[in-house]
Amino acid sequence: MTILNTNLSKSTGILSSALLNTKFKLKHTLLAMTFIPAIALAEEVTYPEPIARWQQEGVSIVSEFKAPNGMRGFTAMYEGVGITLYLMADGEHVLWGDLYDAKGTDLSAEALEAAIYSKMAAELWERMEKSTWVQDGSTEAKQIVYVFTDPNCPYCREFWQTSRPWVESGKVQLRHILVGILSDESPLKAAAILNDKDPAAALLAYEQSNGQGALALPNEIDEKTLANLESNLEIMDALGASATPAIYYLSPKGRLQQQLGMPDDKQLKAIMGEPE
Repeated sequence: MTILNTNLSKSTGILSSALLNTKFKLKHTLLAMTFIPAIALAEEVTYPEPIARWQQEGVSIVSEFKAPNGMRGFTAMYEGVGITLYLMADGEHVLWGDLYDAKGTDLSAEALEAAIYSKMAAELWERMEKSTWVQDGSTEAKQIVYVFTDPNCPYCREFWQTSRPWVESGKVQLRHILVGILSDESPLKAAAILNDKDPAAALLAYEQSNGQGALALPNEIDEKTLANLESNLEIMDALGASATPAIYYLSPKGRLQQQLGMPDDKQLKAIMGEPE
């Protein structure tokens, strides 16, 4: 069980090894670990001793849920992963892992989704909403898609070009969360776009030039813009993405979805819907 339905394409811009030791590459943080304090420590609860003892082993108990045959179920986090613990009816023995019924239905999935993953997804979406992004498309668009974009990423540019029918029809709004990870010049280009008097127009012109258009690159990145770029990268890192484009959107059921790399035709329709 994961927080995201994830699609991975080979068409990605991978971080340059030259940047691994720079301020633009933050230490990787496991997705779920970011949200343990908000979820697991929301309130103090006393748990049965056979369950509570696992807290000494680094397990964060999140909530209790109904389980069959006199058992008590508990959702928890361990090393960044949602898990379930089951206290047997005798009150002394504990089962750790997913529980299935005779038909093969995972009885743990719904509890994990409700107690952990749906809340994590909502927080991640909110973090992207509050990040520094560049609007690409109508404010009236019904479908919002966040894209972590490096100005030097050829697959980001391909996604931008391929998305034009949906964006120009007003059906989809892309929100480009700029990062600078592929080359030493990437953060400077990202800063130039963000600092333009009209970032949306600057990004449009740059993409229309196929990445060949001149940008007024700064000699140094000012502190505010640097903080915004670092924050964008931190969010990308929290989402578990290390390549661009990293694409996030909500399914018709409101679940957070992830597409890593340039999507194929089927994946594009899942992200954007049918083209106009």
